[in-house]
Amino acid sequence: MRQWTIDAFASAPFRGNPACVVEPLDAWPSSAWMQALAAENNQAETAFLLKTADPARFGLRWFTPALEAPLCGHATLAAAHALFEELAVDVPLLTFDTLSGPLTVRRDGDRLEMDFPADPPRQTAVPEGLAEALGVEPVEVWAGAYLVAVLKDEAAVRGLKPDLAALNRIEGEATGGPGQTVVVALADAGQPYQVVSRFFAPGFGIPEDPTTGSAHCILMPLYGAKLERDVLSFHQAYPGRGGDLECENRGARVLLRGRGFTVVESRLRVEPA
Repeated sequence: MRQWTIDAFASAPFRGNPACVVEPLDAWPSSAWMQALAAENNQAETAFLLKTADPARFGLRWFTPALEAPLCGHATLAAAHALFEELAVDVPLLTFDTLSGPLTVRRDGDRLEMDFPADPPRQTAVPEGLAEALGVEPVEVWAGAYLVAVLKDEAAVRGLKPDLAALNRIEGEATGGPGQTVVVALADAGQPYQVVSRFFAPGFGIPEDPTTGSAHCILMPLYGAKLERDVLSFHQAYPGRGGDLECENRGARVLLRGRGFTVVESRLRVEPA
């Protein structure tokens, strides 16, 4: 059984966010087996695909090293990249059945375009302990599935060194549970993107995620409204890698566009259980 490591939302190999993608299976293995493999891979996510009678439709589940995720953007892009580029699936549109409902992916030139549910956030009070955990006072705090701490500028986002143990205890009004916080700011003038962010997710077993599609389901509605634009370019400033997305508002949906690069092909020597 083959597995690929694919850099998603990347401008080149070794950029963006790596995800492992296991080739499509005939039946779901046990959740315990999938969780064990995800922990062994030790990437932010491992994606598992399930064959269906429709060659354009697959089941899709995502596991972090610690738990099954309800939604994951970069591993969805990686799964679609594996199907299109590694397995030569020749269809105009892929549909994935997931815990977050059907998600579709299509080719967009040398990028892939994903159709995800929007998660418009609501502004909240600053949760107790958040400023201390981040080491900086947020300008605003918003909440969707994750907390969103708006900082004063790009330098504040890039220079952040949060206390992850303290951050892991903070939930505020986020619906996805404690320990998941996006920090974000408007980009400096002259950058090729309009918004810069980072995502810390110790609650998911991920100290910092290199590039997070699901976070942009929150950020695009937020910054689309702030900047009065339907299409924006985002950069997630994970130190040493960084990922790039173009996002488009579509009402209750958000389109996420980015590239994938296969960097490893491997063969598993254990059978699904």
